[in-house]
This record gives sequence, C-alpha cells and structure tokens, in this order.
Amino acid sequence: MSDLSIELHWQRAEPALQAGQYSAEHTVQYNDSNVVQVDAAPDWGGDPDNTNPEQALASAVSSCHMMTFLALAAKAGWPVASYHDYAEAHLGKNSKGQMSVTRLDLHPVVRFDTGFSVSDAEMDEMQDRAHRYCFIANSLADSVEINIR
Repeated sequence: MSDLSIELHWQRAEPALQAGQYSAEHTVQYNDSNVVQVDAAPDWGGDPDNTNPEQALASAVSSCHMMTFLALAAKAGWPVASYHDYAEAHLGKNSKGQMSVTRLDLHPVVRFDTGFSVSDAEMDEMQDRAHRYCFIANSLADSVEINIR
C-alpha cells in the first residue's frame, strides 16, 4: 500500500524554551508546494488565523467521507452535482481522563442534477456506508464518536 508523508517544521523564535512562553506555530508541507501554517487551537494559545490539529483531523475525516461517498454514489449511478460539509471537532476527556477529540460532527449537504432525487432513507444508508468505508474514520479510536447529520 501507499506510504503518504508530510514535512513539518518548527523553529524556536524565543531565546529559550520555557513552559507557556514559546510559540507552537509551525508549517506543514504537503507534497512539494502546499504549505499550511499550523498552531495550537486558540483555546490553547494558538493564533486563530492558523489551522490547528483538531481542524486538520476534522478536515481529514470530512474529505475522506466525501471521497468515499462520491465513489459509492458513482457506482450507484447517483448524479451528484455538489457536496458541501461543515465539520466540527469537539474536545473533551476520553475514558482515560486525557484531553482528546471525543466527537466529530459532519453536516454533509448533497445536491443532484436536476430531476434526480433519493429518499431520506436512501441518503442515510449511503452516508452510513461512506462512514463505514472511510479509511480515516476507520483509523480513529472507537471512543471517537462520529455523527453524520
């Protein structure tokens, strides 16, 4: 199977590394040209203009879910015209008392070509199948709740 990689770079800007007195801002490079500024979530002192790991996890689950949904829809002959999602990562304490992403909520909105529609039950079944086959969702601990609304 594939080995997929990123490059992460952090450089201390302060004279010394002291608790609570350094920036966690860093870059993550995907492939050769996509560089993203990353930091801690704002609640943990990060710059709100930068991506944070919790958002990146929500993005990974949302993207994987969408790509899986589209593959299944194409096989079923569903003419998907557009797909939009609003994904949220929720922090809390896991069963070990550690801070973690405890829940991810996906809010996909699927539009079809004019004249095509599916029932709510058919859409729910396709969304459920997409979730079951999503590589990223399958990589998360069972304690992470994923809701598709």
